[in-house]
Amino acid sequence: MTNEQFEAAIARMLRGDRAGLKEIYEAYIGYIYRIIFEILQNKENAEDVTSEFFIKLWGRAGSYRPGNGHKAFLTVTARNMAIDFLRKYRKEELTAMLQDIGTDPEEGFLSGKQLPGERTGPTTEAIVVEEISLQAALAALKEAERQIVSMKVLGELTFKEIAEIMNIPMGTVTWRYQNAIKKLRRCGYE
Repeated sequence: MTNEQFEAAIARMLRGDRAGLKEIYEAYIGYIYRIIFEILQNKENAEDVTSEFFIKLWGRAGSYRPGNGHKAFLTVTARNMAIDFLRKYRKEELTAMLQDIGTDPEEGFLSGKQLPGERTGPTTEAIVVEEISLQAALAALKEAERQIVSMKVLGELTFKEIAEIMNIPMGTVTWRYQNAIKKLRRCGYE
C-alpha cells in the first residue's frame, strides 16, 4: 500500500467509512501481527493485541499526519501497544505472585531475599526494571532515531525501504541508525 492509498483509506475512515479500515487491515494484518508477536512471544496475546490495534486505529485515524510515512506510524503504534500490554501483564503477574506467596511487598524477592521454593534467575521485577531501563534508553533517542530503530529491528525493513517510508535520503537513515545504536550501547544495550 502506498502512502497515497493509505492516506485515502484514512480519509474514508474519518468520514465513517469502514471500507478504509478494511483496506488497511487486509494490507497490514500480517505486518502488524509480526511486530507484536516479536515483542510478546505469545500467539494468543499477539492475536488479541493485533485485534485491539485495528480497533485503536479506527479511533486514532485523526492522529495520523500525512508525509511522515504510514509504515512508521503503524510500526510505532503496534510496538507501543505490545509494550503497554507487557507492562500491564507483568504488573498483574507480579501482584498475583505476591498474593500467592502471601507476603508483604517489602519481603521476599522484592527485597532481594529468596523465599523457600522460589526460583533463582531474573525476577519479574528485574525484567520490568530492565524494560523500564530500555525505555529510558530509547527515550534518550530523537524521535526519528527511535522510528528508524523500530522499523529496522522490529519491522525488519531495509535502509532503502525506511528512506522511502520517511522520505529522506538513505545516507541520512544509516547515519541516524548508527548514532542511535551508539547511544543505546552507551546505555548498555546491544
